[in-house]
Amino acid sequence: MSYHLIGATAKFDGMTQTLFHPGELAAQALAGAVSHAPPIRDWMPDQHRAFFGLLPFLPIATAGDDGAPVATIVSGAPGFISSPNPTTLHIAERPDAQDPAEAFLVPGAPVGLLGIDLATRRRNRANGTLRSVGPDGLTVSVMQSFGNCPQYIQTRLWRDDAALYGSVEWLFGLDPAAHDLIANADTFFVATNSGGQAGRMGGMDISHRGGRPGFVGVSDAALTIPDFHGNGYFNTLGNLLLDPRAALLFVDWADGTLLHVRGKVEILWDQDGGFAGAERLWRISITDGWRRRGALPRRWSFQSYAPQTLRSGVWGGQAGSDDGVP
Repeated sequence: MSYHLIGATAKFDGMTQTLFHPGELAAQALAGAVSHAPPIRDWMPDQHRAFFGLLPFLPIATAGDDGAPVATIVSGAPGFISSPNPTTLHIAERPDAQDPAEAFLVPGAPVGLLGIDLATRRRNRANGTLRSVGPDGLTVSVMQSFGNCPQYIQTRLWRDDAALYGSVEWLFGLDPAAHDLIANADTFFVATNSGGQAGRMGGMDISHRGGRPGFVGVSDAALTIPDFHGNGYFNTLGNLLLDPRAALLFVDWADGTLLHVRGKVEILWDQDGGFAGAERLWRISITDGWRRRGALPRRWSFQSYAPQTLRSGVWGGQAGSDDGVP
């Protein structure tokens, strides 16, 4: 079945259908937002294909056996991601064998990919399915491709370092080290899954969230996150309306540690918690997770906050000035 995209709709063999699935449309309605012409394609423009080839790392999400999202990051020398044609991405790396996400990266699995360049604040999304998995890496059939704005992305520069590939530390709550990493984070990635309720416009998604250090509210059993103004697509919150399970991936950019926490999300549409810049809140009740110390083979040095980040707040505080100091 072939189709092409027209503005905010797609035409399937003569039948017109919105590009947004029911959860995204419901989220837009609850937020009072309308997206008229999203540049969502079922193929990648040449500039997107070239952009992925420049990246040294790639956040990737898929679903576990029960459909719950899992997320990880694969890394390689720039050029490890290639696009042989506009509907295909090849990733010439895989997570190591101990990565809990590795077991679910199998042919036919749904995947969400986030191409993000921390040096330039550029990012593009690609969602689809795994066509093949082998010793040479992962091949993805792209079903959705679209750009994202640079808001709330803190700039960082990277240098090569050795991955430690330590054993998996399973978590059933936040220990002090996990609490501290989250409390000091200015960035995380969130993986969601619309499941089977969304039809062909649904699937996996992984998105970026950023703010001033302290923007994620931490308690023993839950995280509270301000939702800032974005592109109006509501991909993440739309998925959560259909399946409230989410996976959050935090990175210690200085030592390469990955912290993955999972849980169920409640969206607080009419609350902002008095948080500067927030339009609403969402809260994830943590069920479990894992930590891989030193798992990333790169180290990243902080450069600057995004302008939007400097206008946002932290829990118990107010918005900052534009002096670059949190």
